[in-house]
Amino acid sequence: MEVIYGLLPGMLLLGIIGVAVFFWAVRNGQYDDMDGAANRVLLDDEDEPLQSGGADTDTKQAADSEK
Repeated sequence: MEVIYGLLPGMLLLGIIGVAVFFWAVRNGQYDDMDGAANRVLLDDEDEPLQSGGADTDTKQAADSEK
């Protein structure tokens, strides 16, 4: 029973911290664009070409295999 006297203030403190962090996130705009990241995954970036394993990769692999 004595352990409850220590757990109750701890739970209240963690709850208050959680609510404060939530309100801080809402106030700073963390939840403004919920769909943006999901849509950006589907879009192609045509400005930057994909980098394939070119000569640098082959040279590194050859150097690693000699060691």
